[in-house]
Amino acid sequence: MITFFVCLALLIVGYLVYGAIVEKVFHPDERQTPCVAHPDGVDYVPMKPWRSFLIQLLNIAGLGPIFGALSGAIWGPSVYLWIVFGTIFAGGVHDYLSGMLSERNNGASISEIVGIYLGPVMKTVMRIFSVVLLVMVGVVFMVGPAGLLALLTPGWMSVKFWTIVVLIYYFLATLLPIDKIIGKLYPIFGVCLIVMALGIAGSTVLHNGTRPMLELTLQNLHPDGKPIWPLMFITVACGAISGFHATQSPMIARCITQEKQGRKIFYGAMVAEGVIALIWASAGVAFYYTAGDGMAALNAAGGGNSTVVYQMSMDLLGPIGGVLAMIGVIACPITSGDTAFRSARLTLADWFQIDQKSTKKRLFLSIPLLGIGYLISLVDYQVIWRYFSWSNQTLAMIALWAGAVYLCRFVNKKASFMAALPATFMSAVSMTYILYAEEGLNFGSKGMTNTAYVIGIVFAVACLALFLFRCVCKKEELKTEG
Repeated sequence: MITFFVCLALLIVGYLVYGAIVEKVFHPDERQTPCVAHPDGVDYVPMKPWRSFLIQLLNIAGLGPIFGALSGAIWGPSVYLWIVFGTIFAGGVHDYLSGMLSERNNGASISEIVGIYLGPVMKTVMRIFSVVLLVMVGVVFMVGPAGLLALLTPGWMSVKFWTIVVLIYYFLATLLPIDKIIGKLYPIFGVCLIVMALGIAGSTVLHNGTRPMLELTLQNLHPDGKPIWPLMFITVACGAISGFHATQSPMIARCITQEKQGRKIFYGAMVAEGVIALIWASAGVAFYYTAGDGMAALNAAGGGNSTVVYQMSMDLLGPIGGVLAMIGVIACPITSGDTAFRSARLTLADWFQIDQKSTKKRLFLSIPLLGIGYLISLVDYQVIWRYFSWSNQTLAMIALWAGAVYLCRFVNKKASFMAALPATFMSAVSMTYILYAEEGLNFGSKGMTNTAYVIGIVFAVACLALFLFRCVCKKEELKTEG
C-alpha cells in the first residue's frame, strides 16, 4: 500500500513541479486563441476551462488507462514505475506540447503540426498514420463498451446490437457542433469517471488485508516470462504516454480561451489519466495476485478486457457500486471513441482543405469513416488492440520529435531535450516492439530477441543524432514565431 500512495504523491508533485517547469519553458502569453479570433460555431467554440478539462480528460481516457493498465499489471508492480515516470516526463510533455502547438497554429491537426516542424514527407506519413490510428481507436472504443453493455443487459441485447447503438451515437457526435452533444454530456460522464476511480481505489485500500496491494518489485511476474522491455511499455499506452492524445488535444486547442489554461487542461488531464491507470493497475495486482502463481490468474483471464473489469467492479464494490463503476468504465471509451472519429474527420478536412461549416461536407467525411470503422469492428478485438497500441506509441514518438524541434527553434536548444529525451526513449520502444512482437517481424519467436534490442537502440540513437545535427548543433539564431 505504501508504494501506491508514494506513486500517487509523485504524480501530484509531478504536475505541480514539472508541469510548472514545462509551462515556464513554453511561455504562454496573451495572444488571441483560435476560438476567440474566429469562432465558427462548429469546431472553434469558446468553452470554460473546467469544461475543456473534462472533455480533454474523457477524450484521452477511454479504455486505455483501464484495459492497458490491467494488461500491464500482468508484469507485476514494476508497471507502477512506467505509469508514474512516463506520465510526468513523457505523457504530460507530449500532451501539453501537442495541444499548445496546435493552439499556436490555428488549431491545426497533429499531422499538420508535424509537417510544419518535421517537413512535408513526415506530414504525409503522419496524415495517413493518424487517420488509421483514429479509426482503430474508434473501433476499440466501440467494441469495448459494447461488450460491457452486453454483460449488463438482457441476452437479446448482444455485442453486435450495442455496437450498432454506439455507432449511431458516434455518428451524431462526429457530425454535430462540439458544444451540442460533447460539451453537454461530458461533464456528466466526468462525474461517473471520477466516482468509478475513487470507488475502485477506496475499495482496494479497504481490502488490503485480504487482497494486499503489493509493494514495488522489479521482478517480472508475467507467468509466460514475456519481457518487460518492450512489451509492457507498449501495452500500457494511454496510462503513461499515448499518441492518440496528440490527435485529441487540437480539438480542445480550438476551444480554449487563454494560453495559460493549457497546463491545467493538457498536462493536468494527462496526470489525471495517470492516476486512473495507477488505480486500476494497483487494483488488478491486488485482486489477482496469488503467492506462487504470481499474476497467472490475471493472465488467464485475458488481462484488460470487459470480463475482468466487470468481475473486479462487482466483487470490490458490490452490485450497486459495481454498476456505477461499470457505467464509468463504459462512459470512458465512448467519450474517446466519438472524438476519435471526430478527430479523423478534422484531420481529413485539414488534409484536403474541406471547410466544415457545411453539414453536407461533414456528412461527406463522417459516413465513410464510420462505415469503415464498423467493418473493422468485426475483426478480433485483441488483434486490433495490439496494432492500436504500437501505432499509438509510434505516433507519440513522432509528435514528441516535432515538439523537440519547435522548442529548439523557438525557445532554446537546452529546452528541446525536455521533448527530445522522451522522444528518443519512445523511438527505442516502438522499433524494438515491432521487431520483437508476433504481430510485427516476430524476432522473439525466431531467437533474435537481442537483435531486436540492438536495432531498437541503434534506431533511437540515430534519431537523436539526426535531431542534434539538424537542430541543436546548428549555429543559427533562434527563430521568431510567425
